Amino acid sequence: MTMKLDGRELAEKIYVHLKTRVRELQKKNVTPQLAVILVGKNPASLAYVIAKQKQGEKIGATINIIQYPESVTSNVLIKIVTELNADSTVHGILIQRPLPDHIDSTQLEMLTNPEKDIDGFHPQSPYTLPLPLAVIEILGDIFLSKQPEKERGIRNPIQLLNWLSKNKIVILGKGETGGKPIIAYFQRLGLMPQIVDSKTPNRQKILKQADILISAVGKEQVITPAMIKKEAILIGVGMHKDPNGKLRGDYDEEAIKEKASFYTPTPGGVGPVNVAMLMDNLLTATEKQTA
Repeated sequence: MTMKLDGRELAEKIYVHLKTRVRELQKKNVTPQLAVILVGKNPASLAYVIAKQKQGEKIGATINIIQYPESVTSNVLIKIVTELNADSTVHGILIQRPLPDHIDSTQLEMLTNPEKDIDGFHPQSPYTLPLPLAVIEILGDIFLSKQPEKERGIRNPIQLLNWLSKNKIVILGKGETGGKPIIAYFQRLGLMPQIVDSKTPNRQKILKQADILISAVGKEQVITPAMIKKEAILIGVGMHKDPNGKLRGDYDEEAIKEKASFYTPTPGGVGPVNVAMLMDNLLTATEKQTA
């Protein structure tokens, strides 16, 4: 039986724990605060930032969106990042990507205080990007669902890694904000996923061998039923908008659900868990800075 993974449901479970941590901080008169710098009016960025604000406020954090027109200069952004670094009431700084071409995103990343860089882009940031954390959370949920009912308590990270290492993991796409950070994090965990991109020879053959297929391309019909192994686990990270302006993933959910054992939908799959893991990083940053 195919299982559609409800990312919103999993995110809600994470928020239960996060609310408890916020209450502990509030006892010390501390409210976690995230400053989000948003440049321009990219609809996907705007939707993602609003989702962050909504979920952050739901757990008791303050999400401050600082919006600039696309014509903003680098100097203005450098000034605001410098001010946020110095503000002790701000515990996390997030520069929403993509940025316009005339802005040097690396310069802004390097300027951000690593202790406040909860998106994990600064090389000295102690935080992992939320996206690979979200993918691992989802795989952990699948792992638990495969256990006998009496053993479905708290997930054991070692057991999860053992299970993952026994599966052939293939990651399709290696873009800066999608496949690349997932690949890096999996390798850090000691997992060796096979990486496939548009130039990979025998691409379809490799995809069909995957027990766990993570697709991070963001184009229509990148994965078709013929490309996946029976009972494979499909995690859809890539997103695009269809002609009607609706968000879609790398595969047609109706088409693949007869073959996959588990799959994430778009929207409502990886996205909500990604936001939850960002909030987890924010609370960790707040706890460290106010200890």
